[in-house]
Amino acid sequence: MKRAGLLMVGIGLSLSAGLLAAGPGYAVNGDSPKCTLQTLKGRYLFGGIATLLPPASSGPMLLSVAGYHIFNGDGTGKDVLSAAINGQSIEKQLANPDRSEYDITYTVNPDCSGTYTVLADGITFALYVAPEGEEVIVLGTTPGFVLVQGPSRRVSGR
Repeated sequence: MKRAGLLMVGIGLSLSAGLLAAGPGYAVNGDSPKCTLQTLKGRYLFGGIATLLPPASSGPMLLSVAGYHIFNGDGTGKDVLSAAINGQSIEKQLANPDRSEYDITYTVNPDCSGTYTVLADGITFALYVAPEGEEVIVLGTTPGFVLVQGPSRRVSGR
């Protein structure tokens, strides 16, 4: 019995030492991951609800939205989405009744934070990118546009 107990302790110590020696699962340059515009590249699905307040709207409203971001890896891209305000589709007011497309620009800092802007409306967001670019979280930064969205997952490299 003592021998079996010692064997189990030995196996446990060996496994623990192996886990302690394992490194992080992403490329590290110095003490932290390094991101670039290329880190954020591909198609990312998203969906969520935002609250619109003055000055973004005349009064409190709920915006629901679903679609995908396309980040080109060079600071440009496109959002393709469907949206409703207070449950009323806004797509029927636009040229394409099924979806809307908006050109975007974005930045990515070495610490994997960044910004994102919808050019047509001037709506701005803060970005937080996973070190390998596999996910992104978006935070609304335009006054009156209250939104936290994500993490949104990359579903395609283009």
